[in-house]
Amino acid sequence: MRVAGKGIIDRSAPVTFRFDGASYQGYAGDTVASALLANNVRLMGRSFKYHRPRGVLTAGSEEPNALITTGTGAGAEPNVRATVQEIFDGLVTTSQNAWPSLEFDVMAVNDLAAPFLGAGFYYKTFMWPKRFWEAIYEPVIRNAAGLGALSGQTNPDTYEKAFAFCDVLVIGAGPAGLMAAWAAAEAGADVILADEDAIMGGRLLAETHEIDGRPASVWAAGMVDRLAEMENVRLMTRTTITGAYDGGMFGALERVNQHRAPSADSAPLECFWRIHAKASVLAAGALERPVAFQNNDRPGVMMASAVRAYLNRWGVSPGQRVTVFGNNDDAHRTARDLHAAGVHVAALIDSRYDAEVGDVDYPVYRGAQVCNASGRKELEAITIRSASGEQAIQTDCLAVSGGWNPSVHLTCHMNGRPAWHADLQAFVPTPGAIPGMIAAGACNGSFSTQACLEAGVSAAREALDALGKTVADVPLPEAEDAPYRLTPLWAVAGKGRAWLDFQNDVSVKDIKQAAVENFRSVEHMKRYTTQGMATDQGKNSNVAALAVLADATGRGIPETGTTTFRPPYSPVAIAAMGAGAQGKGFAPERLTTSHARSLAMGAPMIEAGLWYRPSYFPKAGETTWRQSCDREVGYVRQKVGVCDVSTLGKIDIQGRDAAKLLDFAYTNTFSTLKVGRVRYGLMLREDGHVMDDGTCARLGETQYLMTTTTAAAGLVMRHLEWITQALHPEWEVSFTSVTEHWAQFAVAGPEARTLLNGLLDAPIDNDSWPFMACGAVGVAGVPGRLFRISFSGEHAYEVAVPARYGASLFDLLVQKAEGLGGGAYGMEALNVLRIEKGFITHAEIDGRVTAFDIGMQRMVSDKKDCIGKTMSERPGLMDPDRPQLVGLKPAGAVKQLTAGAHLYDAGAEAARANMQGYVTSVGFSPEHDSMLALGFVARGPDRMGEVIRMVDAVRGIEAEVEICSPVFVDPEGGRVRG
Repeated sequence: MRVAGKGIIDRSAPVTFRFDGASYQGYAGDTVASALLANNVRLMGRSFKYHRPRGVLTAGSEEPNALITTGTGAGAEPNVRATVQEIFDGLVTTSQNAWPSLEFDVMAVNDLAAPFLGAGFYYKTFMWPKRFWEAIYEPVIRNAAGLGALSGQTNPDTYEKAFAFCDVLVIGAGPAGLMAAWAAAEAGADVILADEDAIMGGRLLAETHEIDGRPASVWAAGMVDRLAEMENVRLMTRTTITGAYDGGMFGALERVNQHRAPSADSAPLECFWRIHAKASVLAAGALERPVAFQNNDRPGVMMASAVRAYLNRWGVSPGQRVTVFGNNDDAHRTARDLHAAGVHVAALIDSRYDAEVGDVDYPVYRGAQVCNASGRKELEAITIRSASGEQAIQTDCLAVSGGWNPSVHLTCHMNGRPAWHADLQAFVPTPGAIPGMIAAGACNGSFSTQACLEAGVSAAREALDALGKTVADVPLPEAEDAPYRLTPLWAVAGKGRAWLDFQNDVSVKDIKQAAVENFRSVEHMKRYTTQGMATDQGKNSNVAALAVLADATGRGIPETGTTTFRPPYSPVAIAAMGAGAQGKGFAPERLTTSHARSLAMGAPMIEAGLWYRPSYFPKAGETTWRQSCDREVGYVRQKVGVCDVSTLGKIDIQGRDAAKLLDFAYTNTFSTLKVGRVRYGLMLREDGHVMDDGTCARLGETQYLMTTTTAAAGLVMRHLEWITQALHPEWEVSFTSVTEHWAQFAVAGPEARTLLNGLLDAPIDNDSWPFMACGAVGVAGVPGRLFRISFSGEHAYEVAVPARYGASLFDLLVQKAEGLGGGAYGMEALNVLRIEKGFITHAEIDGRVTAFDIGMQRMVSDKKDCIGKTMSERPGLMDPDRPQLVGLKPAGAVKQLTAGAHLYDAGAEAARANMQGYVTSVGFSPEHDSMLALGFVARGPDRMGEVIRMVDAVRGIEAEVEICSPVFVDPEGGRVRG
């Protein structure tokens, strides 16, 4: 089916690929669709609902029929459009949505049951009998649903994400886009020109027009070469702009390696771009629309522009006897190009009685319509209807043109609605729908090549005017400027099914039935019939469906309205949008600077959030973790211990309104905090429950350092961003996470100051560095920070240095601690120390707890507002009967306590109605020689000394426990201040 002398493919570079197990040959530059057509393969897929045979309809990303799976095994990718996928040696492709084969699909029996499977049948059928849903309906539907299938294996492909910035983003590289990019670049603007095709040029690659006396494709190639030489222009081929978002941000998908064989260098398959543009020009062109008639979905029925594209760009005739049917002058171009290339044109059928045809050498039927197509797996003949009656024409390809729809999709991504233009019988973009975007060329209703060239320059000038730049006079090339003439024809009357949505099998009858059943709103009709809900999002069918609905409801098309276009413009793999989030990227292993040293010391590592922290540091002769933990607790209580606390979230907050932000985020006041001091803070969610706690240090007049718990660092960061973006955007404050910038270590115990004075450039004492002091220090000649805070209840400090010094400092601290009779301690000891002191973590503030519950209601200041304050004062959250924080210790023969156990009154049945509270944290205290616990008990503070029952039904443990103060060690707080 190749046509000699046609196409811009490289016939000197043959390519072999496979489709459904058979080997085929194409050429470099072919797509799967063009190569299969060249090999006379028409049947490429099956429709979703009725499994009707389907062939290629278009030549672009709007293709609804020819969906294939590429690759095999774990590398298989379903629902790839054959019209977009370029061929390469070794490419393996398979058809989908058919069993056992594309040629013989058992599910095609659905087509015989079509009278019972009309629009909305599922809503009417699957409601009864009720018990049938789970037993029959749902399993059958789930088994039949979907098009292509995932492999079920881990995706081996690599994806990338990237960011780009420009003055002007030009979307589409047809005549309007090329001129807009050139004009903007000549004015000195930074330009990104993005096009979804492998070759820039748009429709110019598929036409026989001339521009400035040269073939249009040659002119386009010259323009691309000229742009490529300009330093302020970035050309992005195979890149689809998928969505328009706030603030001049655009999503874009680049197909990086889908056109070549997989390699071993882990090159990304796709890259998802976030492009920020100060202005944008939409030159996305237009999409040709079909005309609905009986059996218009037969393989071989194609868009006229697609037939022209396969002929002129890929050198393929989709048929040996081609018939052209249209309602506009553009259809005539297809007939002329085919005839000039030596392809037999069986007939040109124009539904207009007054169509201007000229002197042509093939049959022409004016005022006629195609009313039926015959053949099953490929087109064999059509029936035309005219004033003289009906007659059949033998043909194996029908090129259909119902006019053009501008590609308005991106202009609707921020809730904009296009406007109906009666002269075009199409929707065009509404100016200003996307701030800073100017639509130009065919996507704005300018369909001649000359008009597109002029519109591109005009759009560039308008975009740059807004940026304060001037576009010099740009010489305009000369090109065809034929007027756009058509008489609307949406559907041909007839008894059989005339198809609108080819992928979802939605017919004209379905739309009319929706109107009869009062689904008259376009959005209701869409959902009732599934019109436009397939992977092509109705690019080929939406406008015709609106026209049919308008006619059925007695309204005009503008009154009927349009459905809502949403991102993405064309399908995007979730893996591409989530690039970097596979494997370790989804849950990365975050390692502290002391990680290698901890492993060398034999410490088993445990996960804390995404961080890995040492559980304990075993010594020779210790056979259980408890022995190591007890020893490490002893270090802190008796000598000195060192613990890496770098994982705590650290947020640097600066600006004139930094104190306002802290006062609003925390329940207590931070604007009164003095420079060089630290204060403990509590943070609430909007609903009044505790979100996180931590300390905040004032490092300067307008600089603070907030610390968060390890697990909530990201949550708190998002919370601050929400406050400053949504509630108080007027505040002059900026903040950034510096968690990874600083290595921070706790030095705790009676000998803590002695240890530090052996490292600090200037020694400290209790007067110069009192409890809750902070400031800059020199640590063995390295600039650092020192905070006198304690999470153990002992005399303690936290010393921080830039992360590159962390490993060295940890070694020094441990060495000096061991010299004083102490050493490193891990998470197990840290947990025991904080339980002994009654300090909370997210084991206690688990999302259900209020400031009242943990005895910190007085920290909710009555002198200012804060997030969650009003909600926290609701009576239900201040009810004295609520479970409140208490300490627990064994009071009977059973000494074992377990976290997660429930608490009941002595003698009460262990039932939900009788539950008095629960245990949150448990640890063995060497100082008390007993297990101790924190938990919540109803009216807990009023029940000190009462003995209640702990029941752990999971582990089969019951014990009597005494309710006591949660502070087991040094309740007066003298140690931390000593």
